[in-house]
Amino acid sequence: MADDIQAQVLIAGGGPVGMVLACELAGYGVATTVVETGSAVSRRPKATTLHARTVQCLVRRGYLDGLSHPGGEAGQATSSFHFAGIPGLGISAPAAEPEPVLKRAQDELERHFEQRARAAGAMILRGHRVTDVRQDPDGVRVTAHGPDGPVTCSAAYLVGADGARSTVREQAGFASRTYQATVSALAGDVLLEEEGVLEQGWRRTPRGWIVAKHLPDGGTRLRTLDCAGPYGERHRPPTLQELRGEVSRIVGRDVPMRSPKWLSRFSDFARLARSYRKGRILLAGDAAHVHFPIGGQGLSTGLLDAVDLGWKLALTVRGRAGEGLLDSYDRERRPAAQRVIDNTRAQLALMRPAPELDPLRALFGELLGGEGESGVLASMVSAQDTVLPPRAADASPWEGRFLHNVGLTIGQGTTDVIDLLVPGRPLLLLLGAASSAYAGQASGWSGLLRVVRAEPVRELPCDALLVRPDGYIAWAAGGGALDAALTAYFGEGREAVARGGGGGVLAPVLS
Repeated sequence: MADDIQAQVLIAGGGPVGMVLACELAGYGVATTVVETGSAVSRRPKATTLHARTVQCLVRRGYLDGLSHPGGEAGQATSSFHFAGIPGLGISAPAAEPEPVLKRAQDELERHFEQRARAAGAMILRGHRVTDVRQDPDGVRVTAHGPDGPVTCSAAYLVGADGARSTVREQAGFASRTYQATVSALAGDVLLEEEGVLEQGWRRTPRGWIVAKHLPDGGTRLRTLDCAGPYGERHRPPTLQELRGEVSRIVGRDVPMRSPKWLSRFSDFARLARSYRKGRILLAGDAAHVHFPIGGQGLSTGLLDAVDLGWKLALTVRGRAGEGLLDSYDRERRPAAQRVIDNTRAQLALMRPAPELDPLRALFGELLGGEGESGVLASMVSAQDTVLPPRAADASPWEGRFLHNVGLTIGQGTTDVIDLLVPGRPLLLLLGAASSAYAGQASGWSGLLRVVRAEPVRELPCDALLVRPDGYIAWAAGGGALDAALTAYFGEGREAVARGGGGGVLAPVLS
């Protein structure tokens, strides 16, 4: 391995967030290197849930092939979930979208994304720990230590996707807003010595919560929640005796257990970076935001960071981005993370075992069991309520909304929104007779933009729509001039072959 690696973008952290970002960047022809501490994908259990909006965005980028099943036109699908441990939350997705809740182990997703990132041309440098980060006006220089000694990596941009204890965040000096821990929690895989001593599922007692999941190998995955206060030494490794004592105390009887495969402790400590960008350094995933792990929202939120940032950073590196496009990453994704922090804190408040909260829990149980009353909570947890801030004062009401999948007729053939977005190009969708004029306005961006004339199977809101690679509507007819929107997103119009600093034609996937 060379001791000085040159890249256009360096990603610190090779978890699912870092790997999806590498897929995006390398797919656009950006020279991308991922530096990851682990020498192999960890098999330690982590997240297992991808929520609807994350699944929808990843499917539009082609990243869930073989993992997610396409939806049908017959009607919407619904998955059963919970809110604050209260069952009955139905999370739905519109017709023709994939399943609204995808259950996959994080290590499976990470291997899948890594394979795709390597195939796209990204360099993955495993077994190397970032130890030093330095930035100047022209780029970033990182030192990482591996099995053969230190390696230096130089790049135009650095993304810290290196987790909750991010070295990049700390060394680059990102400020954060923090919420101090108020509860303590343990987790682990063990063998229970008494059959049937713990039922599977969520169980609340006056002393806390137990969540039990019985595993195929005969073991049980346990999580506890003690609302009495935080740990005094939260970084101290937990022991089997500690987990047994906590489970037994909450249940109210001794629960013998043995043979732990892994143990960990966590809390409701939360952090949100006050900015996701500092010059040429950006944050994504847990490096930017952490929260209490209720509702399975952490991994989904980080992956949505990656699909928002990826195309913006790629176009910036390639000289095809409008002024301020990269800064829109912070404006769009940081409020979304704050919303997750807020709703997980609200869920934890409902979980506190105080008896005076029983009427409130009963009320939420009724709301979750209703036909339409739980829609607000379901849309929030699944991030399907996300509407991006408008680009300009004269924006169409449709700008910033997600374009759900719909069938389209093109000539004698058929396709849909998902298939048109998989190649990664911004999409100008012309749907009416009056839309011909828009094709002319877009001609200066022909090397980047995909222009498609189609007839929708069911009605769409406008004669013309500009759709971002992540599926959100960037512009809609009736909301200001199209060429102004194109300039804001992609800079001044130019011929298909970019000249000057941008350097040549975009990657083959965009040609």
